[in-house]
Amino acid sequence: MLIALAQINPTVGDMAGNLRLHEARLAEARRLGCQLVVFPELSVIGYPPKDLLLKPAAIEQAESVVRTLAAQCTDIGAIIGYPCPADGKQGLTLYNAAALCHEGRIIHRHVKSLLPTYDVFDEHRYFEPGPAVDVALWRGKRLGISVCEDLWNDASLFGRALYHENPIAELAQRGASLFINCSASPFVVGKHDTRLELFRRAAKRHALPLLYCNQVGGNDELIFDGRSCAVDAQGRVVAQGRAFEEELLVVELREDGALAAAASAPKSGAAVATSSLSDLFHALVLGLRDYCRKCGFKSIVLGLSGGIDSALTAALATAAMGKEKVRGVAMPSRFSSEHSLADAREAAARLGIGFDVVPIEGPHKAFEGALSPVFAGLEPGVAEENVQARIRGVILMAVSNKFGSLLVTTGNKSELAVGYCTLYGDMAGGLAVISDVPKTMVWELARWINQNPESPLLREYGRAVIPENSIAKVPSAELRPNQTDQDSLPPYDVLDAIVELYVEQEQSTAKIIEKTGYDAGLVQRVARLIDMNEYKRKQAAPGLKVTSRAFGFGRRMPIAMRFDPTGEGLRSKR
Repeated sequence: MLIALAQINPTVGDMAGNLRLHEARLAEARRLGCQLVVFPELSVIGYPPKDLLLKPAAIEQAESVVRTLAAQCTDIGAIIGYPCPADGKQGLTLYNAAALCHEGRIIHRHVKSLLPTYDVFDEHRYFEPGPAVDVALWRGKRLGISVCEDLWNDASLFGRALYHENPIAELAQRGASLFINCSASPFVVGKHDTRLELFRRAAKRHALPLLYCNQVGGNDELIFDGRSCAVDAQGRVVAQGRAFEEELLVVELREDGALAAAASAPKSGAAVATSSLSDLFHALVLGLRDYCRKCGFKSIVLGLSGGIDSALTAALATAAMGKEKVRGVAMPSRFSSEHSLADAREAAARLGIGFDVVPIEGPHKAFEGALSPVFAGLEPGVAEENVQARIRGVILMAVSNKFGSLLVTTGNKSELAVGYCTLYGDMAGGLAVISDVPKTMVWELARWINQNPESPLLREYGRAVIPENSIAKVPSAELRPNQTDQDSLPPYDVLDAIVELYVEQEQSTAKIIEKTGYDAGLVQRVARLIDMNEYKRKQAAPGLKVTSRAFGFGRRMPIAMRFDPTGEGLRSKR
């Protein structure tokens, strides 16, 4: 028996477009002689649908798509993810379901039991957990169908059971002969290794083969890397789909229950290990490309300062959209160094993108003149510095409006963490491409793009595309004379280590000091900066999530708060 894992890239809410995606994959699977096609979680509506699930019309359309597809499944079976009304009269009104379609109808429905509510997941907001699981009887096989999180409850891997139920174990107890998991598992750097270990353990523990079908593509902040795979009953990966690309991965389920890559199917992407920087590059490019495509943007504009962040963002934009669709704008002020404009110009020339220079000296002087009566007798400071950043934001938004281009911001995670950015200035834009990439990783990724043989841009251009001076020079916002980032911030390797521990691992300042040996005052200051700048991040453009804890909708911190990470205030009251 040939089974196809349809690794598709749905657009959230585009039921008509998603129907066509499903139909195309069904037709392809038929041509290849497949008997069953497996689609990702909520594939007809796209993941994550968020509050679209509160619209009755969206649920009705999704059900209509499934009925249409089921009617086409006469000579072939399909497992299709969709939201459907719940059966009971209590609790929430929706299920997160996977329908097994055959003979022109839905013959079995699995309802997701484990509903995640951590990080970016909020499924208890919309879905009722499924009733008792059961296997699906189909063509003499006992299919143990599950949906994404249903598989993620391995106490041996995570140190404790994450849920009270274990749907996979229940399916095995009910006599399943094959596990099939429909998934929408977002990309995080390094996560796929954990996935594979999870799959291997589940297959080996129950001595059953496992098929995993994952969504691919970018939907808002989330990026899905695909990598659908087949794991045999001994826990060996026998086939794996491409990363960051759509694909129909065909595997053979033999009469004895063994799994193998289908010899007659088109060759799949090799299941080889890729570097974290390669994954990061392809994830950011896919996320940016899909954001533009799914939102209707045909081109990109960004500010080119001559620094590493904007040079890297320009390179990613070029890889995503092509050099003809990217425009960089340099906006020098009286504080800009000569090399900044030269480096910006070189970055644009190396990539072959459009380039404009719009000096801000005139507008800057005009603002200073207009504000001088209000600021009379006061020393210049941050307010005057930020005027420059906001002038640049106005210019970039004007270009965006005039040409219908998406304005992307160029700030990194380290800056966003501590508020080293200007509201309505360099934070202005529609997508924050590298807002989840720490500064130290920005440098690493830039060098990878320039030097690694795997780099698509190095292969395309045959040379480094990011100016070496942009990588090597001391970072500076250039909003006052001789300014550097380290006038206000600790060295970036130190800052990034603190941000990772405080934000991604939720460690206390005391634990961070103990673990790193960093100065207590420094750690506490960084923690305070992270907490007090939540108001800025709430107003930031959405950013592409690539780490385990991004400053996006998965991190829900209050703005008006007085949490003391040191606990000193509490101790002083004792």
